Amino acid sequence: MTPTIPTPTRHDWSQGEVQALLALPFIDLLLAAQRAHRTHHDPNTVQMSTLLSIKTGACPEDCAYCPQSVRYDTGVEAEALMQVEAVREAAVRAKAAGATRFCMGAAYRSPKARELKVIARMIGEVRALGLESCATLGMLTPDQAGELKAAGLDYYNHNLDTSAEFYGSIISTRTYEDRLKTLAAVREAGLKVCCGGIIGMGESAGDRAQLLRTLANLPQHPESVPINQLVKVAGTPLADAAAVDPFDFVRIVAVARILMPASHVRLSAGREEMSDELQALCFMAGANSIFYGEKLLTTGNPDVERDRTLFARLGLVPEIPRAGQPAIAAAPARGEPAAAAAH
Repeated sequence: MTPTIPTPTRHDWSQGEVQALLALPFIDLLLAAQRAHRTHHDPNTVQMSTLLSIKTGACPEDCAYCPQSVRYDTGVEAEALMQVEAVREAAVRAKAAGATRFCMGAAYRSPKARELKVIARMIGEVRALGLESCATLGMLTPDQAGELKAAGLDYYNHNLDTSAEFYGSIISTRTYEDRLKTLAAVREAGLKVCCGGIIGMGESAGDRAQLLRTLANLPQHPESVPINQLVKVAGTPLADAAAVDPFDFVRIVAVARILMPASHVRLSAGREEMSDELQALCFMAGANSIFYGEKLLTTGNPDVERDRTLFARLGLVPEIPRAGQPAIAAAPARGEPAAAAAH
């Protein structure tokens, strides 16, 4: 008999309940995720975001997965904070390629005041184009979160990455509590939250359940939940990490959908390594957001034409922009400018 999954939005999931969901027969789990998805979303639409690295490399943190850490030799060249006009031009290209949200990522532990003032101008340019704006800049104080809100920022991304228990095996330069404090500051400022994790860093099934449980038990669910598959980069400590079982990855997407039914669940980093069939299973499991363009900060991403072709094969369409935003333009053909995004 197919299990009945509770439909009310909850913030009190137990570890055992989440592990039990992850252990369901695969087809039963997908059916439950589809039911949750269709209750809260149009099942055939996908929200399109583009991510641009506005300041690349030389990050002082030691995140074991990150090619931008100054501690690892990964071939990533450090680049200073981009000029505002260059960011605007990238946002124009992203919009033309079909994105409705433009995300700006900077390799900071936390931004300095002078940097935040420049980023505030970038946010204004992105918003003026009719795009939603998102930023990921590291740790924030309440005052910094308020400054970004005043600049017009819509979303702030700050991932938990993994479970609290496994976190110390991946990062030592900031604590799990530091991440939770930033999320609280972002919420208090009135910003929407983009927060998820990375699968494939050597974590256990219990760690994966604990990550999902932590996200679902936040006082308010993140509006966007990126599910990243580790991109193994030569020179990082996780370069030789074991591959993730594709069905296990789909299970994470499905349980995220069930636990946070109204959130956008984003199929994020690692998509370049995924077959069309695996991506289709992820969409069936409730993923309804992607990063769109050629790069994610410093690693590859499926190009625009491949995504457009896959959407046509699956009957998926881009999510309609919120009220007041312009309609989505068609994606460019190969050879035309795509989003200048990266990560």
